[in-house]
Amino acid sequence: MFPGKINPRKMRQMMKQMGMEMGEIEGVEKVVIHTSAGNYVFEDVQVVTTTMQGVTTYQITGEPRFEEAIPEIPDEDITLVTSQTGVSEEVARQTLIETRGDIAEAILKLVS
Repeated sequence: MFPGKINPRKMRQMMKQMGMEMGEIEGVEKVVIHTSAGNYVFEDVQVVTTTMQGVTTYQITGEPRFEEAIPEIPDEDITLVTSQTGVSEEVARQTLIETRGDIAEAILKLVS
């Protein structure tokens, strides 16, 4: 398990002498990392903490899935698209979501 056939107990002692502490966070069900492009969702995950020199690092082990972010569409944008194209608010909202909030592209898509 450890490189060079080091005894795990001795390894823990050496780490403690160097001021390192490791531990696992028990009972973690899900970890979500939010980004502007979307969310990375880890389920059935293992989280290990390492504290060294007062800084705690979290290591996530698991298989992520990516969920693309759905942009928030302001009501003003929907109103503008409906007034320019004559479509319903729901159609305007859906088109703005498809164009990731680009008003000009949404209007062109609905007009053509």
